[in-house]
Amino acid sequence: MTAQFGRRLRKGATATTVAALAVAALSASQAPGVTGAHGDQPAAGATDTPDTPVTGDSPYYTDLPPLRTPDKPGTSVNLPGSPGSAEAGIPSSVLAAYKRAEAAIKVSDPGCRLPWQLLAAIGKVESGQASGGAVDDNGTTLKPILGPKLDGVGFANISDTDNGVYDGDVTHDRAVGPMQFIPSTWATWGQDGNGDGQKNPNNIYDAALGAGRYLCANNRDVSVEEDLDSAILGYNRSTEYLRTVLSWFEFYRSGSHEVPDGEGVLPGNSLPDSGPVGAGRPTPGASPTPGPSTPGPSTPGPTEPGKPTPPATTPPAKPTPPTTPPTKPTPPAPAPLTALERLGARTVTATEGENFADRLRVRGETAAGKVVKGAKVQFQIVGDTGARFPGSALRVTVTTGADGIAAAPALSAGQRTGTFTVRAKALSTGAPTTDFGATVKAKPAPDPKSDALARTSDKALTAQAGGSFADLVELKATYKSKAAAGVGVSASLVTDGAAPVENDKGPYFEDAAGKAVRTLTGLKTDANGLVKLPKIYTDGNAGTYKLRLTTEDGVVLTVELTVTAAPTTPPTDTPSTPPATTPTGTPGA
Repeated sequence: MTAQFGRRLRKGATATTVAALAVAALSASQAPGVTGAHGDQPAAGATDTPDTPVTGDSPYYTDLPPLRTPDKPGTSVNLPGSPGSAEAGIPSSVLAAYKRAEAAIKVSDPGCRLPWQLLAAIGKVESGQASGGAVDDNGTTLKPILGPKLDGVGFANISDTDNGVYDGDVTHDRAVGPMQFIPSTWATWGQDGNGDGQKNPNNIYDAALGAGRYLCANNRDVSVEEDLDSAILGYNRSTEYLRTVLSWFEFYRSGSHEVPDGEGVLPGNSLPDSGPVGAGRPTPGASPTPGPSTPGPSTPGPTEPGKPTPPATTPPAKPTPPTTPPTKPTPPAPAPLTALERLGARTVTATEGENFADRLRVRGETAAGKVVKGAKVQFQIVGDTGARFPGSALRVTVTTGADGIAAAPALSAGQRTGTFTVRAKALSTGAPTTDFGATVKAKPAPDPKSDALARTSDKALTAQAGGSFADLVELKATYKSKAAAGVGVSASLVTDGAAPVENDKGPYFEDAAGKAVRTLTGLKTDANGLVKLPKIYTDGNAGTYKLRLTTEDGVVLTVELTVTAAPTTPPTDTPSTPPATTPTGTPGA
């Protein structure tokens, strides 16, 4: 590995100076060291990796990333590797697949904290970013990427598990695709990353999502060093592999950029194909074959007795490379985007202070109805609203994927109710805009609560039989000693005893028709927590009765009602007729 690193950095500097700078730079970035390698042995601490690693311990590309250019005036050595360098370029579809996998796992397993740069590091080491981005519009490799036959000769011995479906080999398994899954591992971890209904290890979207799911297995948090190492070693149980992946991980974290598919930098240590449709993957730790050079004068070796010494030969002159590079064929221009098709609901709704559950999505299409990949689409909030995209943005720009779909990020409703519009517009085209209607509803009032119920008066409630109570019953509900508004209350005249039921005699209420009822429901406390019961009437039965009052929260208050007997009417006295008198005669008549 050290020899390879030196080969890559000797240009423009002495080997000693460059090697020293390389070690210093990698140490400063906490990348693995480039000297003192112990070879491809199983690393310590790999106990939670599977019995068979993802790749079956297949070979991998051992190129290390270039160093970043020192950002210091007057630096004596200008090392390669700025964020804009060729090695930092990742093919468009490959980069999109890594980022899509990161986004999906952020939703399904946020505790894993998987960064797309880790997938990029593994993709670089396993397949040179899908052979430099040699994929079609759906993300499937233009030809299968296969590792060597895992027949136990230098690698694991894994008999065929897929009947040759993925690797074309019916005797032994091979690692398959841009993330190099062996078929038996893909059977467990395969994913449909591009939504086409298939799980294809040769598709970068499917393979990247499958790799991400595997790296996050066993509740790993890859922001923790131990979990990160364990995840990587599950791919290939080698300390050298771990160092190589971590080197590319740190490299991509410090900067990268997108390049067109097919124009990614291929690894420099490729070896001949390992099979009829192989990807040309190297043996782990193999030094690159030196390129052609101009040899010096040859020195004849010892000759056999009796044979003349062959004359010294002058090597042929090194051919002069052409000054004008060959012209690449110009690919046909893609058909222009002419329409944005709205996907999902025309209108979306959310409650103030929350996010809209529905993501706004459009699909870019040509006039012939074919999807358009890589088109820029802007989503803009139009209208008087507090709704915003992440970062309090009123507009965001996203790129259509291989399926032609552009999905806006989550939209926050804000704190203002009302309606507004989100307008989708294809940039740099004359395609018509597409609008979504959006409504923000008020947050519903919380359910009223009460923890106490009491009368507002302690006056005894008494009435005569056949009459009515002069005083109305007024109650107050409170919650934590404060008036509880809107609390539902029921009132029922019940029997006495441990299990009271509605009474069939004694006091009663009247309904709208004047009919006697002994239970009322639907009573509500006002803004002050008060509720007043209607008049209570009495029948002809005297006695003591119970009025049971209950709130929606189960708070119970029992009020005693006393009914006295009606007074008895005394008999009417008839005055007696005085006796008749005889008139007295006149004296001397």
